[in-house]
Amino acid sequence: MKTLARWAPGLGTLRRYEGAWLRPDLIAGVVLAAILVPQGMAYAELAGLPPVTGLYTTIACLVAYAVFGPSKVLVLGPDSSVSPLILAAITPLLVTGDPESAIALAGMLAVLVGVIMIGLGLAKLGFVADLLSSEVRVGYLNGLAVTIIVGQLPKLFGFSTDADGFVDEVRQFLRNVDRTNRATLVTGLCVLAVLLVLPRLTTIVPAVLVAVVGATIASAVFDLAASDVTTVGVLPRGVPAPSLPFTSWSDVVPLLVGAVGITMVSLADTIATSSGFAARHNEEVDANQEMVGIGTANIAAGFFQGFAVSVSGSRTAVADQAGAKSQVTGLVGAGLVAALLLFLNGLLADLPQTALAAVVITAALSLMDLGALRRYASIRPSSLVISLVAAAGVILLGVLQGIVVAIVLAVLLFFRRNWWPHGAVLGEVPELGGWHSVTEHPSATQLPDIVVFRWEAPLFFANAGQFRDQVRRLVREQHPGWVVLQCEAVTDIDVTAAEVLRDLDEEVNAAGVHLAFVEMRDRLQSLVKRYGLHTTLDEEHFYPSLERALADITSAAAEGSVTDRPAGQT
Repeated sequence: MKTLARWAPGLGTLRRYEGAWLRPDLIAGVVLAAILVPQGMAYAELAGLPPVTGLYTTIACLVAYAVFGPSKVLVLGPDSSVSPLILAAITPLLVTGDPESAIALAGMLAVLVGVIMIGLGLAKLGFVADLLSSEVRVGYLNGLAVTIIVGQLPKLFGFSTDADGFVDEVRQFLRNVDRTNRATLVTGLCVLAVLLVLPRLTTIVPAVLVAVVGATIASAVFDLAASDVTTVGVLPRGVPAPSLPFTSWSDVVPLLVGAVGITMVSLADTIATSSGFAARHNEEVDANQEMVGIGTANIAAGFFQGFAVSVSGSRTAVADQAGAKSQVTGLVGAGLVAALLLFLNGLLADLPQTALAAVVITAALSLMDLGALRRYASIRPSSLVISLVAAAGVILLGVLQGIVVAIVLAVLLFFRRNWWPHGAVLGEVPELGGWHSVTEHPSATQLPDIVVFRWEAPLFFANAGQFRDQVRRLVREQHPGWVVLQCEAVTDIDVTAAEVLRDLDEEVNAAGVHLAFVEMRDRLQSLVKRYGLHTTLDEEHFYPSLERALADITSAAAEGSVTDRPAGQT
């Protein structure tokens, strides 16, 4: 039973289910279903798929996550940040406009995403989500929002274009704007106004429910279809039987690129959302089990004519605010969506397509974070540049290429910060207490014949040369008798760096300069011994604190010799 609870934590929660949770779970499930339907259909169209596939996806992923997901409140489903990636991945593989081929390709993609996620979870590699740094992720989502909005404008205005790429989308829209259907545009703008204004007035009633129901009723009462307003039409009755989605082996490798991109975006959303809601409920996040749960949900969606999914922060917030206590909320929501398809499949037949475009545009606006850009500009301009480059990659190169640019940019950013780390000469600042950078505090006091230098990164093959050159420059410019290396921020020393340290010590010793090491971790001191560096680096010149090192050095200088006092241990 423990093994079952480990791999299917949802079943463990159901075994411990409390009767008092049922009523709030039922209420939350009903509220959740009200937004699952329109958003599922809208994001399906955003992925280039029939609207009904969004409902199939919603049902399958909610049921699967209820069994295999560890969180009690997370809500999965079609997502505005994932759907454009799906469209970008499957479009080049479509030979014709056959929706069945598109559905099969999207299903294959979902299964691949699920397999990757489960593999990462089982291998306990949840940290890969950290590859998308905050500024890169903000830039990617801002670029994605712009791309989505521009892509939905023709549908909002009541016409279609055959554009390829962002620039062509803008050109085609401006060229065809005179084909605007006024009834379609007015309907879409009204829905958009409700979606944007109502949440500012009240959060009791979901704005998307009011907007979609209102648009459907207005369409039926005023017979908007007669004014060439395109509607959703009657949905296929029932739910599909499970089947393995497959087109050809030649499609697998191209889809893998999209699957990796979706995995990165989905994991970043998942970890951020699950951490936030877990903190509210004093729970801990099991990132690896989250990946298994979401991976299983993706595979389930793929087997039921669905597409890749992610955690939805907005839908999770709705469920949480409605009082959800467990994943029974998701099961109730899935059950109501299934009931719609089984018994009320004509209920949304009069829903205008422009209303779905308004839902997508609203979701895209929620992805944008201009405040973050202003914050980056004020605190770290380089982060602003990185974020804008990531956004430009999505807008100008395409969504799929943009996520690749974002990931590469994040990795390069990591290597940049460790390859060319900051090194600082320190001086004593009595009014602040302790030793600080003389660049930031020009009045800081330095001791004669001693340079205190702080290295702010692991010391490894890529930056060891930078370290050596900076120490050489200090020796050449200041002619000290001692260079005291403050090593608090040094978390590792690799073989190449060890060789550089040995050669550097011999070089500066020949010039009459001694090296001392301060606050080096016990683990690294042991590593230094294993590297055999104590044949050159004096074991007595490793100190537990800067004060201890300076006291010994000044005392030895006063006595006219190098101190023989043993080094303390950190």
